[in-house]
Amino acid sequence: MRHIAIVGSGPAGYYTAEAALKHWGEEVQIDVFDALPVPYGLIRTGVAPDHQSIKGVARRFEKTALNENVRFVGNVKVGEDINIADLQRLYHAVVLATGAPRDKALDIPGKELSNIFGSAAFVGWYNGHPEFAGLAPDLSGKNAVVIGMGNVALDVARILAKTRGEFAGADIVEHALDALDASHITAITIVGRRGPHQIMMTPKELGELMHLERASPRVDPADLPEESADALLEPGLRKSVTHLRSFAAIPENIRGEAAIDIDFDMFASPVAFHGDGGNVREIELEETRVEAGRAVGTGRTYRVPADLVITCIGYRTSPIPDVPFDDRAGRFANDEGRILPGLYCVGWARRGPSGTIGTNRPDGYAIADLIAADLASKAIDTGSKQGAAGFDRFAEEHGITPVRFSDWQKIDAAEVAAARDGAPREKFVDVEAMIAAGES
Repeated sequence: MRHIAIVGSGPAGYYTAEAALKHWGEEVQIDVFDALPVPYGLIRTGVAPDHQSIKGVARRFEKTALNENVRFVGNVKVGEDINIADLQRLYHAVVLATGAPRDKALDIPGKELSNIFGSAAFVGWYNGHPEFAGLAPDLSGKNAVVIGMGNVALDVARILAKTRGEFAGADIVEHALDALDASHITAITIVGRRGPHQIMMTPKELGELMHLERASPRVDPADLPEESADALLEPGLRKSVTHLRSFAAIPENIRGEAAIDIDFDMFASPVAFHGDGGNVREIELEETRVEAGRAVGTGRTYRVPADLVITCIGYRTSPIPDVPFDDRAGRFANDEGRILPGLYCVGWARRGPSGTIGTNRPDGYAIADLIAADLASKAIDTGSKQGAAGFDRFAEEHGITPVRFSDWQKIDAAEVAAARDGAPREKFVDVEAMIAAGES
């Protein structure tokens, strides 16, 4: 029997578990650990609440989780409750699938002002992540600035712009829905250092901005390159740029009817935040130009009103004690997923925050192949390991009470039962409440 510990129950973790099952069948026992009492990682707390079709991939992971050779081991913090050396002693292979849950910092003057948040925190707030449920952003001002030109920035802008009715069918948590319903924001500025041909936004997400009830997107026609230059772009980016061109073509009289303006401010790099009384009030931007694909400052600056700022500039993996870490890249130091023989990483913890949910599937299968190769070559110990039974003894000795998948099913049922009309669920935002529901 091969014993594998996977740390992280998001897409990368469960795709790896799926791959291990396909490779070894009944000859493998897999424990999937998570620091939270609930599974699925960013499917639950990162994917936008109004993108329920994307969250549907959890049904595939549930099939893997219900396999008798797979256990969910929730509410266990690896690096605190149990260390990596202990896991390596108990399992033939340990795979870190912890994602990249921390915001990359925007280190500019004024960053300490209030009402400036990273996207991991802000998205976690409206998605009900227990760590960020108490964030309480101040939405009483008129001007919001979203920094970044990827899909997360679009998600944040769209969530800020939607009416309460537009969240029908979404699993946004009640505290965030109430706060957004009372919001006074009328202007959302999306800031990007480079231009239309360098955006990371995908066509579907951009297209959603055209269907918002009370908001209208705006692009300065002067920021758009000659249309003939679009022919050199890959098809997805070309479609995205076509959306930007359609935004620029919206007549001013139509745009003026919208209660909220979503303005794309391109070729602009943040250089400082300014405020009064400890609160952010403006963001200072430097005009840029693109040279060889990179943003280069021109020295010319201007200011944009900003009562709320959300930075969507990337994520970092959280280090784990005694695991080599590439601080510059913000991920575990690894060679194609191998940290050390017997210790691996997968998904964003391996490659950084790039790709879609589906990108993690081939990544997980590649790691399973790597583990198999290391076992075959005896690069890692192929002798007897205690695996799940050994962890259970460790947990009992150290007062750890894991949450099992059957407990999660009770939590799931309780959330579904508590849903407001039209919503799929009302998430618990408190760990103790989750555990209590799982024990009921």
